[in-house]
Amino acid sequence: QLQASGGGLVQAGGSLKLSCAPSRKISGVNVRGWYRQAPGKERELVAVILNNGITNYEDSVKGRFTISRDIAKNTVFLQMDSLKPEDTAVYLCNTKTVYGKVYWGQGTLVTVSS
Repeated sequence: QLQASGGGLVQAGGSLKLSCAPSRKISGVNVRGWYRQAPGKERELVAVILNNGITNYEDSVKGRFTISRDIAKNTVFLQMDSLKPEDTAVYLCNTKTVYGKVYWGQGTLVTVSS
């Protein structure tokens, strides 16, 4: 349902921008977010953006990551700056609707070398 892209290999201190768009229109979108899962660790929430534009971030990425959206293109972005090796993970986008449905993207791998 969701197509995520933009991952890759980057050196510490570098930047990447992830994108996530639905393969077809999703009605009633309420919350859009990015999660990540590192090897051997549980999935964690990185950033969310609500319908009213309010954003929230996991503490370790505050000031470095920015979530945004293009409403016309129904796309959500995650700008990641000052990347650290501990940011290495598979990043997954997520959409929740007012009807209680949850959609996940396939994930995009971000690798940060030291």
